[in-house]
Amino acid sequence: MTRIIDGKALALRIEAEVAREAAALDSMGAAPVLASVQAGRTPAAEIYMRHQARAAERTGIAYRRIELPAEISERQLLRELERIAQDPQVTGLLLQTPLPPHLSARAVRRALDPLKDVEGVHPANLGWLLSDRPGLVPCTAAAALECILSTGVDLRGKEAVVVGHSETVGKPIALLLMERLATVSVCHHATVNLQEHVRRAEILVVAAGQPGLVRGADLREGAIVVDVGINEIERDGKRVVVGDVDAGTENRAAWITPVPGGVGPVTVALLLRNTVRAAARQVQAG
Repeated sequence: MTRIIDGKALALRIEAEVAREAAALDSMGAAPVLASVQAGRTPAAEIYMRHQARAAERTGIAYRRIELPAEISERQLLRELERIAQDPQVTGLLLQTPLPPHLSARAVRRALDPLKDVEGVHPANLGWLLSDRPGLVPCTAAAALECILSTGVDLRGKEAVVVGHSETVGKPIALLLMERLATVSVCHHATVNLQEHVRRAEILVVAAGQPGLVRGADLREGAIVVDVGINEIERDGKRVVVGDVDAGTENRAAWITPVPGGVGPVTVALLLRNTVRAAARQVQAG
C-alpha cells in the first residue's frame, strides 16, 4: 500500500525550528526580514506569495510584498532589486518566477546578492552545492530531499532518477542526492525511453512541468516518488492542480508526495529557513 509523504506536517516541524531561530536573532537585534518581489502577476506566484506571507507570520518573520509592473524593463528591475538588497533591514530577497517574457531569469539571478538570495538561485549559491559546504540551497530541491529523508531511507547506493534538469530543481536535487551517495541519473527532453529509466528508480524525483508524464504502471515496486510538478488542468469542467505523476490505482510506490500538499509546503518552510540562515550569516559577516 502506498503511503503519503505529508508535506504539511513536515513543513510545520521545520517552521517550529525556524521560529526558534528567528526569535533568537530578534533578541540580538537582527530580526530577519523577507522581501518577496513580483514583476507582473501570475496565478501560481499569487498562491506562492500567500503561502509565504502566512508561513512568515507563523514563524515571526517580517514579510514585505513588493509588486512591480509587468512591463518593467530589465534595467529597471535590476536597479530595483539592488535598491531592495541594499536596505540593511532586508535579510532575504527573492524574485517570483516565471518572469514576463522580455526579462531574462538568468541575468536577474546573476544580479542578486548571494548573501540575501534565499531561493539559492545565484550562481555562487548553486556553485556551493559542488562542495561539501553548501550555502543557501535552492528551496524546491532541498524540499524534495527533505521529503525523501522523512521516509527514513538510507540513500547510500540507491538508484535515483531525476526527471527534469532545470537549474533550480533538477540539477540541484541531483547534486544533493549524489552528496548522500545515491547513484543518480538525470532525464530530460532528449532522453530516449524515459519509462526504462523510471522503472529502475528506487528514488524518483519528477520536476518536468508536464501533467501525467510518469504513469503509475511504470513505477518500480517499492519506489519513493517525489512529484515536484504543479500543473493546472481542466477536469470534469473544473480547474484542478495536478502533478507530473499519475500514480493511478496501481499502488506500486512505497511512498509518494501528493499534489498539492507535498513538496510545496516544505518549499515555503525551507525558504524561511534560508531567510534566518541568511540573516545569521549577515550578522557574522558584520
